[in-house]
Order: sequence, then C-alpha cells, then structure tokens
Amino acid sequence: MNTNKTYVIAEAGVNHNGSIEMAKQLIEKAAKAGADAVKFQTFKADKVISQYAEKAAYQKKTTGTEESQLEMVKKLELDEAAHHALKDYCAKWKIQFLSTPFDLESVDLLVDKMNVPLLKIPSGEITNGPLLLKIARTELPVILSTGMASLGEVEQALGVLAFGYVNLQDRPSIQAFQEAYFTSEGQHALHEKVTLLHCTTEYPTPYQDVNLRAMETLGQAFGLPVGLSDHTEGIAVPIAAVARGAKVIEKHFTLDKNLPGPDHKASLEPGELEALVNSIRQVELALGASRKSPAQSEMKNKAIARKSLVASRNIRRGETFTEENLTTKRPATGMNPMLFWEVVGKVADRDYTEDEVIVGYANSLS
Repeated sequence: MNTNKTYVIAEAGVNHNGSIEMAKQLIEKAAKAGADAVKFQTFKADKVISQYAEKAAYQKKTTGTEESQLEMVKKLELDEAAHHALKDYCAKWKIQFLSTPFDLESVDLLVDKMNVPLLKIPSGEITNGPLLLKIARTELPVILSTGMASLGEVEQALGVLAFGYVNLQDRPSIQAFQEAYFTSEGQHALHEKVTLLHCTTEYPTPYQDVNLRAMETLGQAFGLPVGLSDHTEGIAVPIAAVARGAKVIEKHFTLDKNLPGPDHKASLEPGELEALVNSIRQVELALGASRKSPAQSEMKNKAIARKSLVASRNIRRGETFTEENLTTKRPATGMNPMLFWEVVGKVADRDYTEDEVIVGYANSLS
C-alpha cells in the first residue's frame, strides 16, 4: 500500500447475493468509482456457523426469521472457480482483488491459489486464535478490524500475530503470545505487516456509537498504522477519518440498497462510493504539510487583500505624520501597516494626496 495515499477498500462482501454476474458488476462499479481494491468474503458456511447460531438483529430485520443464519450464509458462498473468475475480472478493470477468510481452508485458498497480496481479518475473528495464527504464518501483511474489541483484546490478537510472524517453535499459548508481542522481533514484524482498523460492528452504526477518536487511540497504543472500517450511513464519517489520519478506509457497497440480503441497506450505492473516493482524494490534497506558509496560489491576492499606509487627507511636504492624517487602505502596494507607529512623528518629504500610499521610509516588514 502507498502510505501517502489512503487505501480505499470497496467492501462487496456478500452483496453479490451468490451471483457471479452481480459480483462482476460490483467489481466494475468499484473500479469506476476509483477504489483501490474490491473485497469479497471467503468461507465455507458449515465451517464458520453452527446450526444453532441465530441471526443478528439486523439480519433478522433485512432477511426475516424463517431461515437460520447458516442457511442464509450458505447461499452466499463463492467456490474456487468463482474466486478465479472474479480475480481475473479485477485484473481486467485494474483494481486489486481481496477477500476475507473466515476459516482455515479459506486461508489456504486465498494464499496458495489466489496469491492475494494481503489478508483482511474481520472484527468477529479477532478472538479466533487458530485463524489468527494460521494467517500470521502465511507471512502476508494483515489488516485487522477491531469492532467489539477492547484494547486488551487487540493486544492479545497482535500477540498471536507476532508469535506467528516470528515463527516461534514454542507451543502456542496465551503466555507465549504475550511474550512474542513484547519481543523486538515481534514488534518489528507487527510494524512491518499490520494495520489496525477502528470499527463499530452494528449495521448501520449510529453516529453516536462511532467514537472516531478511538482510531487515534489505537495508533497511539500500538504504534501501528490505523484506518476505519465504517458501517454508518453516508460518507461523512470515513471522510472525517481520513482527515484524522486514516491510512485505510473500508466501506460496504452495493448495486442497490433495496436488494434482498443482510448487508445491502447498510451499504453505499455506486454513486455514493464514487463521491466518497473523490472526497477522500480531495481531503488528501487539502491536508498538505504541517508547515504554515503562504500557498503559491494565494500569493497573487496578497497585494489585493492586504492594505498599505495611505494619507487619510492631503498632506503637505514638511508636515508631520500623525494618527489623524494616516490610515490603512487597500491595495498593499505601499508600506506595511505594521509600520504605522514607526511613521507617526516623522516628517513628510513630499506632498501626498488623499488615499495616496506613503513611500520613502524603511519597510522591513513587507
């Protein structure tokens, strides 16, 4: 990832509704919107969800209660052939193909068969030690979402990743993970490979629950690049996140919010995604450098917007300049008004008409 540019992930997720053609349309729309990557989800439903798992409240609201969570998600699986087709389509549209693995076999598929450049770990897997360790042992860079997590849980997850990255041969354990986290080798690996995303796991997220300042807290606590996986309605929050230092923005998008499925209503439509990307790029340009100095584009307005010392009435040669016969007016083609008090008390060496700029004295502040 280019660290000078916000990496924008268009999260297609399962908004393809199990249709390869719809998934391809999502890729095309993401590319046209200017996103850097389009991300799907890779899983075998029966390895991720038990038959007893209930749907989340938002899933019940969007998809009803007649089917189980397992039945709902089963219909949204993408097989290996679909993954290859979608990666090829991403290449055609010059956008990065990414996917989130939810089980161990899916990690193998994405790494060994799809050759993805990085892996995204979703918030729900931040306590899934076996999956975290499997991912770390691929040695790929990781983007880790932290929804529903405390700082302690984030640190514990980073410990597993550090343990895996350093390829320690110790038996995996909570203590071993903690020790790996505090080694110089573990810290180096984390700083080289891990980006943390602040996230609130609610769809859509109420604005009062975003707690965007926590994104900066993550960066300060762990010294890692940070970003935002956003589930709010609209585009204001991710734009604000970029202004506050986000290096990665992830946002769900769909072809149509009214399509059936669990995530469509909490997603952006293509036009909104394009507006988000354009706004992020504008904010990046606007952030600039921290040094305060005049911009080149504004220099031409300096003489017009600022003022000079001018005669407030006609002044005769030999007359003393006073606070009554001097004033400040545009344009700034004469003496800097900061010299007002330096000129008061001096004698005019020529005649001045009303509004004429005062000249002939030191103007060291101009």
